[in-house]
Amino acid sequence: MPSSIHVSRRRFLRQTGLGLFALAGVPAWAQAMTMPTGPKLSPNKASPAFVPDVEIELVARQSSVAILPGQPTRVQQYVARLVKGPEGTLTNLPGSYLGPVMRLSKGQKVRIHFRNELSEPTIAHWHGMHVPALMDGHPMYAMDPGETFVYEFEVLNRASLNIYHPHPHEMTGRQVYHGLAGGILVNDEEEAALGLPAGEYEIPLVLQDRRFDADNQLVYVRHMHERMMGFHGDRILVNGRPDFAVEVASRAYRLRIMNGSNARIYKLGWDDGTPLTVIGTDGGLLEAPEVKPYVMLAPGERLDVWADFSGRGVGSQMVMRSLPFSGALPMMARRMMGEMMHSSLPLGSDYPLFTVRVTRRVSESPSLPRRLAKLSRYTLADTANPDKPLPLEISEGPMSMLLNRRPYAHDDLQPFERIPLGSIQLLEIFHGHGRSGEGMEHGGGPGMGMHGGMGMMGHRGMGMMGGHGGGMEGGMGMMMSMAHPIHLHGQSFQVVSRTVSGAVLEDYASVREGFVDSGWKDTVLTMPGERIRLIKPFQDFKGLFMYHCHNLEHEDMGMMREFSIE
Repeated sequence: MPSSIHVSRRRFLRQTGLGLFALAGVPAWAQAMTMPTGPKLSPNKASPAFVPDVEIELVARQSSVAILPGQPTRVQQYVARLVKGPEGTLTNLPGSYLGPVMRLSKGQKVRIHFRNELSEPTIAHWHGMHVPALMDGHPMYAMDPGETFVYEFEVLNRASLNIYHPHPHEMTGRQVYHGLAGGILVNDEEEAALGLPAGEYEIPLVLQDRRFDADNQLVYVRHMHERMMGFHGDRILVNGRPDFAVEVASRAYRLRIMNGSNARIYKLGWDDGTPLTVIGTDGGLLEAPEVKPYVMLAPGERLDVWADFSGRGVGSQMVMRSLPFSGALPMMARRMMGEMMHSSLPLGSDYPLFTVRVTRRVSESPSLPRRLAKLSRYTLADTANPDKPLPLEISEGPMSMLLNRRPYAHDDLQPFERIPLGSIQLLEIFHGHGRSGEGMEHGGGPGMGMHGGMGMMGHRGMGMMGGHGGGMEGGMGMMMSMAHPIHLHGQSFQVVSRTVSGAVLEDYASVREGFVDSGWKDTVLTMPGERIRLIKPFQDFKGLFMYHCHNLEHEDMGMMREFSIE
């Protein structure tokens, strides 16, 4: 009898979702997932036929950096050396554990010798860059310690801010958290003709949250709930530094902002209510500047902000804050976790990010261009599947974060994940809460609810909560739904529409004005109850390209799939 009771209780916890919290105390050593990661492939070597314009040696290694007063913090760090290329290709951020900023130009041929000096496997992904599949940093190319992978590619991107970071399966979150990340600034002639702020007037700002112990060492994922919700630190670092401040002149600047956090979502806004003037997103410049009261920025997203301090007196200052918002965490977490979720820096609260101080007056400043860039706009008529979007279904459950109802497994392709080379596809991201492991039809759509278990409780015990008629709005599915930044490797995409309905509307009102969807994107924040349609080209390169949640703990749990471009 006691055994039977125990099994029944465990089954109840898993089916109701309470298991998410009952298992929160599982120790870190027991949290490793066991999903197949695919074959171990030999590292790529340099091709004699490839003649680079830029050649870089990049190393991932153990290091220590003084971040807080007192004892140095042990980190993992990218260190680079320019072998060939223009002066200024590499710029180190002063006193930071972050990798150097790489400045490249459209049309350049780039070779990067990446050596692993860590004590564990790693591989580098060029987030936002349009490169061949072999060069994209797929987990199957993760290198053992001591190995070197040679990347060779031509820069096809338009001017934009991109990221390089590790992508070994089940280890990405931990390696990024411990310091492995850097920025890639691509320039092109269209951008150069605008005369935008450059040099000291163009400031990269990498936002990250971290948690330190009493010895100044990084603390990461102590409980399972920190993996399920994504890890949130209790201290903000900018460019790897605490209490970050920038000294500026009374003129216009260009702030290149990157969310380098594992899971934290920011709602950016100036403390004095000054609107943000956005000139670009992940994939580069917008057609024209957009003025926003605030801007949402999820992990993996980037923002290009025109910040004009003209007319502000010497000694004045502005503080960029993350403003209050709600709805990003599951209702179940908010209602039931109580002290488990206690933090001095709760997600969605109001806190400072960095300070800008005007320290000198100048008489001249560039003017904000009315037109920025010429963008080619896709329509449904351009897509190969206007009536049958490719599904990217989000589902959450106890110990389970999935895309298209299946955990990541190398080469576990569903029919709709095979994409013809050269095609332009309509995709739809939505919360479906389908049963783990089930296949799904291409374009499954709104009617796909849960089956059995909590699906029955959703209909009988708690009732529907409005919306599309049977997906995430039903019962416990709604209670477990949370925000996910969805990242697609390869070419950038264009957001066509966002729709939201049901019980989430009040929460959604706190974020809805902060989306900048008019430009090119590679990562899009999907809120609970939201459906996002986007158009993405699949051009130039065949092979396997990942798509996944950029909440890095979710990615490591298997919330990741592949497209095969054929």
